[in-house]
Amino acid sequence: MEVVMRDSTILSDVRADLEAVHRLRAQMEKAQGLRLDAPVLPTHPALAELLPGGGLRPGAAYSLPSSTSLLLALLARPSQEGSWCGVIGMPELGAEAAERIGVDLERLVMVPDPGERWLAVAATVADVLPIVAVRPQGRPMGTEVSRLAARLRDRGAVLLVQGPWPQAEATLTVSEPEWSGLGDGFGYLAGRALTVTASSRRWPVPRKSRMLLPAADGTVSTLRESDRQSAPITSIDRSGTEREHLEVRAAG
Repeated sequence: MEVVMRDSTILSDVRADLEAVHRLRAQMEKAQGLRLDAPVLPTHPALAELLPGGGLRPGAAYSLPSSTSLLLALLARPSQEGSWCGVIGMPELGAEAAERIGVDLERLVMVPDPGERWLAVAATVADVLPIVAVRPQGRPMGTEVSRLAARLRDRGAVLLVQGPWPQAEATLTVSEPEWSGLGDGFGYLAGRALTVTASSRRWPVPRKSRMLLPAADGTVSTLRESDRQSAPITSIDRSGTEREHLEVRAAG
């Protein structure tokens, strides 16, 4: 009898714990306006393993560094599978580099210079396109961010921001860049290895992955030890913008 009562108590405790988890999950979904188990837009496998849910969650925003290759890598798979993508405030973004990394140019809309109303432009584009990438032209007010977040949830659009963004689903950073391709002082830059780190409120410890971004053929791939080039160029002493310009030329 004692064993039966003990088992019954354990089952009751488990049920109570599960109910508490379900209540907490419902509260989180209500507060964030997002379903944690909602379908996501696919992205490259090398990046999918770093993102909550394994892809880009409709209605969510993501904070990115000023890396053109990382942005294009996130856009490539969705565009290939039929999702239209809008890019706002990035006049230097090259169509050739975008195509080489896998972006379907027929599903890419660019607004190079939105001016001071970049946030309004982003909200308008989010009304009609499922993925919107933007480089902020200034720091938005909290009320403006809240209105845009509501628009994203209502339309099920994804926002990719080159820069910090409040309440981002995930924040991605890049580090430890290594260019390859040069021999003994001569040759052409062929590819870049770097570490991509993703931080999210959905997990306590950031996730990291070493990848080729871009690889020698302009695409993206997870880096294995056997993929390392014999003569990498490390820690190029250039600003982030200059590095990205060099990256686009190498990819093109």
